[in-house]
Amino acid sequence: MTTVVIVDDHSIFRSGLRADLDDTVSVLGEAATVEEAVALIASVLPAVVLLDVHLPDGSGADVITRSAALLDRVRFLALSVSDSAEDVVGVIRAGARGYITKGSSGAEVSRAVGAVASGDAVFSPRLAGFVLDAFGAVAGEQASSDTEIDRLSAREQEVMRLIARGYAYKEVASELFISIKTVETHVSAVLRKLQLSSRHELTAWALERKLL
Repeated sequence: MTTVVIVDDHSIFRSGLRADLDDTVSVLGEAATVEEAVALIASVLPAVVLLDVHLPDGSGADVITRSAALLDRVRFLALSVSDSAEDVVGVIRAGARGYITKGSSGAEVSRAVGAVASGDAVFSPRLAGFVLDAFGAVAGEQASSDTEIDRLSAREQEVMRLIARGYAYKEVASELFISIKTVETHVSAVLRKLQLSSRHELTAWALERKLL
């Protein structure tokens, strides 16, 4: 069962969503503001946060940014009435693993939660184009990324893709049959060679180059 926290400022929506989620999802709590959400997420450490992009005291992106230290353990799935490119791209750049609209059914949200918890990225069909447009590479950028990728060994590329998809170090170690210490060594090398400072920057870098 996947644990979630629901972050939305409308109590009726939170109650309805909680009731519509299937038995593969367990709701650990609800929050209506950025402040409440940040405190709750840190307290209960859900597998996935279902997150509205507009909150009374800020944005969904603010929640993710202020919870950045937990991105190895907690994944964020935007769930909003908004389908604007600005909102979609903004929350994805902040670190969300997907974006679905509130027109989704309870079953669809439940499936999306499970997918995001397992490391996949999930988008409502009409929103995927925004993400591809925002993170798409032109020919020159693609050539540049090919050169950057060539700096990495084959194993480092494998580790890079898994880390960028949101895998924890332990999950990468299990997937590739290597030790956690070896994973840490490869991640350090990848960040150094690509001149990045965090796994969040690595995810953005990989998305921009269509490497996931």
